Amino acid sequence: MTRERVRSPAESAELALLLEVAGTPKPGNVDRHRDLGELRFEQFLAGSVGSARGLRMAAAGAPLGRAFERAVAGMSGQSGGNTQFGCLLLLTPLVRVAARDDLSPEAVDACCRETTVEDAVAFYRAFEHVDVAVGDPPEGATDLDARRGSAAEPALRDRSLTLRGVVALSADPDEGIPDTNAQEWTEGFPRTFAATAELLADDGPVLDRAARCFLRELAAQPDTLVATNHGPETARETQSRAAETLEAVQDTGSLDPAEELAEAFVAEGINPGTTADRVASALFVALERGLEI
Repeated sequence: MTRERVRSPAESAELALLLEVAGTPKPGNVDRHRDLGELRFEQFLAGSVGSARGLRMAAAGAPLGRAFERAVAGMSGQSGGNTQFGCLLLLTPLVRVAARDDLSPEAVDACCRETTVEDAVAFYRAFEHVDVAVGDPPEGATDLDARRGSAAEPALRDRSLTLRGVVALSADPDEGIPDTNAQEWTEGFPRTFAATAELLADDGPVLDRAARCFLRELAAQPDTLVATNHGPETARETQSRAAETLEAVQDTGSLDPAEELAEAFVAEGINPGTTADRVASALFVALERGLEI
């Protein structure tokens, strides 16, 4: 890295988590102006800080699965439950390669390919710290249901499944909406790096850039969490509404149309959480590439 480092990769990741939740409005998600029932803004702040030890482990070269599980355990040390599980799944390998001074699609793809069965076992243990909304496992793989936690360890070992191999099971389903976090892991994070370029090309306050980034990402593909909770049709309709709102934001130069969509999504219980994961990862890469705060 040619520029003088302002913060460590782990610190950049923690800051990215804080910036992601502070970006407002992010329709359907917790932000500075909106809580979702008992899930509150301050719990996301606490989850961001709690994840720091695991992120430092990733930067220091600890096994990726163990670093992720430690980050999730720390994140869970607040009263809201799961605040940033998906964000941490994306950030952990990105932090690892940033610490190696090689934050590129090729490097993060190689990092994910280096994962082991032990990493997969640790990944499953992470599900014991918080409740995570996941879809049903593929046909013939009920013994790999992530909700089994450590009980899935024998199946993982019998099948010699690495962490990347486990994640890949959700990346390209035979039907329904793909898991975009899984696609990032198996494709070299193309969406993250593309969103980073748009963040850096944008201007204005970083939190406004984060809000616009969220809209762009939601308009680009159906959200996995919405599909899990409400079905593929609702996920596609949510994507379409985000695209219409993004056009209005671009036409007016104001985030007011996004505020209106945010109120509507909260009222309808639509929470595009997987899109927020990708915003956090893009903010991290942008910070590492010189985004000024």
